[in-house]
Amino acid sequence: MTGIHQQRIAEQIRQVLSELFLREMRDPRLQGLTVTEVTIDRELQFAEVYVHALGEDERQEEVMAALDRASGFLRREVGRVVNLRRTPELRFKWDPIFAQAEKIDRLLDSLDIPDEASDEASDEASDEASGAVAEEAYSEDEN
Repeated sequence: MTGIHQQRIAEQIRQVLSELFLREMRDPRLQGLTVTEVTIDRELQFAEVYVHALGEDERQEEVMAALDRASGFLRREVGRVVNLRRTPELRFKWDPIFAQAEKIDRLLDSLDIPDEASDEASDEASDEASGAVAEEAYSEDEN
């Protein structure tokens, strides 16, 4: 098996699970759930499914409990759509990337970055100062 084959199967699993969460799942705890990524091992026995409920990190525990309960149904549906000898075991994990991105945004917002206008003024002042130094050095060379 090549990495490309694994990627194709992982993408198929991601699409199937996304459709299931969007259309089939009746559990209200799984509403608004997004499958962000699926990785699969070389032997195609285990698939790690990264999920996230946008803007709702506080729901992590209840979402993971609902996924644990629904994993048999989800695996059966994936096996029905994706043609493999053996359907991989689905291991659900909460994707922390959105919380990390939000933290980075907050850090960037807290930085005190001066405006471009004040940068240009300080650049002009330093250019004038360096020009004066250069003129002084040139006049000394002539003498």
